[in-house]
Amino acid sequence: MKRKKFIASAVAMASAPFLQINARTAINNTGTIPPYLKPGDMIGITSPAGYTTREGIIPAATVLQQWGYKIRVGFTIGKRDHTFGGTDAERLSDMQAMLDDPQVKAIMCARGGYGSVRIVDGLNWDKFKAKPKWIIGFSDITVLHAHLQKNMGIASIHSKMCNSFPDIWANADPLQKDTIESIHRALSGERMEYKAPFSNYNRTGIAKGLLVGGNLKTLESLAGSASDIETGGKILFVEDTGEYLYSVDRMFWNLKRTGKLSRLAGLIVGGIKVKQDDPSEYFGQTIYDIIMDKVKGYNYPVSFDFPVGHQIDNFALKCGVMHELSVQPAGSNLKEI
Repeated sequence: MKRKKFIASAVAMASAPFLQINARTAINNTGTIPPYLKPGDMIGITSPAGYTTREGIIPAATVLQQWGYKIRVGFTIGKRDHTFGGTDAERLSDMQAMLDDPQVKAIMCARGGYGSVRIVDGLNWDKFKAKPKWIIGFSDITVLHAHLQKNMGIASIHSKMCNSFPDIWANADPLQKDTIESIHRALSGERMEYKAPFSNYNRTGIAKGLLVGGNLKTLESLAGSASDIETGGKILFVEDTGEYLYSVDRMFWNLKRTGKLSRLAGLIVGGIKVKQDDPSEYFGQTIYDIIMDKVKGYNYPVSFDFPVGHQIDNFALKCGVMHELSVQPAGSNLKEI
């Protein structure tokens, strides 16, 4: 398909008849799992946070179509209000339309950046709660994952977004392809399972619980708000990028002081990319030191270097779904149960 013709065809597909699925929403212990997708279902693409161009979503939309899905392109795609994908009002309106549209079975956020927190309190979730659908994204989209978990207990998918798809699929790295295809596996209802390598800092053990988490800085910023996640008895995963070591230390102090670390079933630490310290203000601890210092008083398993975060090996995780985390001397394993 020629790139210039894509948007027009996507709009046409959005208005075409589509396969009706009668799948019932599943109850996941204490949470709700939206219906999994089948060929012919529609995925909406919108920008609740940072801006993206209409050309920029074509690689992702092409792959989604190859998986058998129809695409509805939101009107915020191509919009720009400084760093945002349109004004707050535009992003709110577009996201609301995706939540309310019964034809849209999943919503893929075009990119992260910043902006979801500016609209989350204005969204009306009534129709979404009556007929849940998958919300897909990571980084700033942690706001939406956390809000769903705190207020509705509805599962969502923490994964790469449109801006992470390769321009030319055939030339992509196999690992990049695998992480993107993990989105398809998650949407199709496959039980997810991932392994992480051995780390000297890992703490062994086995834990079961709902999987929650996301971007560390975003989770910190939600403390005390209507989107603040509850972690008691759950497996928490965190990741981040572009932070100084002292900032990571401060964020983990926030998790500790707000009680989020004391009642965990298990902790997963994904990629945390840090900025280099100013030589005159060397922090003196590694990421591993910082985190293990905060959890040393607890006895749950801890897994480092997990394949999630702002990196190539950022696999799809189902937030709000029951998982088992096993951390052993040979490495870690996280599987959906």
